Amino acid sequence: MKSWKIIVSGALLILLFFSFLAVQRSLERAYAATNVNSVPSSSVAWDDESGWWDFYSTQTVMVKGTILQGYASSSVGDISLDCATSENGNICGSSNYGVCNGYGATHNADGTCTNGDATGNLSGFAWNDTIGWISFCGGQSTAQCPGSQAYGVTIDANGDFQGYAWNDTDGWISFNCANNSSCGTNQYLVNTSWRATSTVGYLTSEIFDTGIASGTTLSSIIWQGGPGSGVGICTAFQIAAANATSGPWNFLGPDDTSATYYGAACAQGPNGGTGCAPVNTPICVKSADFNNFRYYRYKVQLTSDKLQTNSPEVKNVILNFNQ
Repeated sequence: MKSWKIIVSGALLILLFFSFLAVQRSLERAYAATNVNSVPSSSVAWDDESGWWDFYSTQTVMVKGTILQGYASSSVGDISLDCATSENGNICGSSNYGVCNGYGATHNADGTCTNGDATGNLSGFAWNDTIGWISFCGGQSTAQCPGSQAYGVTIDANGDFQGYAWNDTDGWISFNCANNSSCGTNQYLVNTSWRATSTVGYLTSEIFDTGIASGTTLSSIIWQGGPGSGVGICTAFQIAAANATSGPWNFLGPDDTSATYYGAACAQGPNGGTGCAPVNTPICVKSADFNNFRYYRYKVQLTSDKLQTNSPEVKNVILNFNQ
């Protein structure tokens, strides 16, 4: 059986930022002081000692991909989430603290959080002049949130805060009535419009002619370039084949539909599977779907990290054929 490959050089350059995201972020900076829900029942946490903690009223609380900023209000005074954006301005020079978005993230004196990863897993400390430090994370694991008791605050896919923070004076601070099954009689939570999500982009190739009128069989693909790094980042492929340049061009994944993308290395099986395609590694496809065709195209799905600042860069795509 004769086999060969086609190398597509410089076919794809991934867009890290889309224009609509740039516009969205520009508007956010210009107009929005907070991204916490304005509805009273969707903007408050509860503490048995000091009552309601309001995360909307100060118009300063912002949930971001690496950090929480601003301060909430309560009967014991402001709850400062970040030393760089306290009610008194930037006080990080005298007291460096903050709540980061990501386990293991470190709050820095310049108001950033190293290793913040936009997972919605909050860590670090807030501060109140009356009750002191408020811990947002403890006990999930020694590496993530050291502590003797398991607790923590997270943000789910709907932007709802879940779980408890802890203060040595006031005790548990609940961010959602679901924590204590009180939602039927006492509806409350903190909700944000921020979401822990990646940006997804697509690029479809030109038509590739194998030059074999009787047709060929596609067996695998390899991509070369920069895989990028970060939570959520991914590269995956669909393939379409035809015997005329006019198509039809039906892009298929491993389930024979356009709903899935190839990403599994050949080591996981000869018929391919879903997943994130590793760089410089053969990705097998279901050859029966691409048998006896002369023309081929591919579609690449590129997913950024959850911070939406890093994505794969695909420079070459290699198509491996058999005749």
